[in-house]
Amino acid sequence: MAKKPAAKKAGAKTVKKKTAKRKSKYKFILVNKRNGICSIQLNRPDFLNAMNVEMAEEISRALVEVEQDRKIVAIILSGNERAFCAGADLGRMGSKPEDRFDMYRERFNVAPNRQLYRILCFYTKPVISAVEGYCLGGGFETAMWGDFIVAGENAQFGLPEVRHSLIPGGGGTQNLPRLIGPALAKEMIWTGRRLKAAEAKEYRIVNHVVPAGQALKKAKEIVSDIAKNGPLGVMMSKQAINRGLDQSRFNGFLGEGDLAHMLNFSEDRAEGLTAFRERRQAKFKGQ
Repeated sequence: MAKKPAAKKAGAKTVKKKTAKRKSKYKFILVNKRNGICSIQLNRPDFLNAMNVEMAEEISRALVEVEQDRKIVAIILSGNERAFCAGADLGRMGSKPEDRFDMYRERFNVAPNRQLYRILCFYTKPVISAVEGYCLGGGFETAMWGDFIVAGENAQFGLPEVRHSLIPGGGGTQNLPRLIGPALAKEMIWTGRRLKAAEAKEYRIVNHVVPAGQALKKAKEIVSDIAKNGPLGVMMSKQAINRGLDQSRFNGFLGEGDLAHMLNFSEDRAEGLTAFRERRQAKFKGQ
C-alpha cells in the first residue's frame, strides 16, 4: 500500500523557494528586443543621460551583440522624456599634462566613445535616434551617427563644446556639415546655439517632428515599414549610400553596381521575385 504523506507538524514553517532575479548585463542602458526591434535606452536619468565611459562601452557591446541577429531588423537609440543625452560627463573629464601623448595614441582605438562611433559608422543595420529633450554635445554627435533622427517637439539640439574651450570631438565637425552645409555648421558650433526640433527639421537634421513623448513610437512605426522589405536590400543600400557620400558620383555608382550584383545570387532575391510572380508576401531569411 502507498504510504500517506506525513502530516505537517503544528507551527511548522513553509519554506518558499526564492526565484533568482535575472541580473541585467548593463548598468547604464536598458536593452529591449521585440518585434524585430532592438531598443537601446540610455539610462542615467539623474545626469540627463550624460555619456560616461561605461555607458559608451555598454552601447557598443549591445550593438555588436545584435548585429548578427537576423531577427533584429533595426536599432532604435533613445533616452527619456527629459534628455536623449546631454553630452559627455564633464564632471569626470580631466587629464594631466604628462598624459597628453598617451591620450593622443588612444583616441581612435582605445577610447570607448571613439569605439562606439566607429561601430555606428560601419554598422550594417538601420539605426534610428529617437530624441526627446536635450540632445547636446556628445549626445547630439551620437544621434547623428545613426541613420536619421526622429524628434519630439520638445527636443533641443546643439554642440556647445566651444564654451568650455573644446571642439566637438565625436564626429560633430564632420557629420553636421554633411547634413546642413559648412556655413550653418560653423555658426552652430562657433556660437554654441541650440536648435529646437522644428528648426532642426528645417535644417534637415531631423526627419520627423512629433508631439512630445511620441518619438519612440514614430521610430517603431518606421521600423515596421522597413521590416516588410528584404533585409539584404536594406543593408546593401545603406552601404551604397554611406560609401558614396565620400566618393565621386562615378566611383559611388561603380560601388553601387558591385553591391547590386552581389544581391543577384542571394536566396532573398529569388524569394522576392517568386513572391512577386505569385502575388504573395515574400518571406525573407536574410541570406
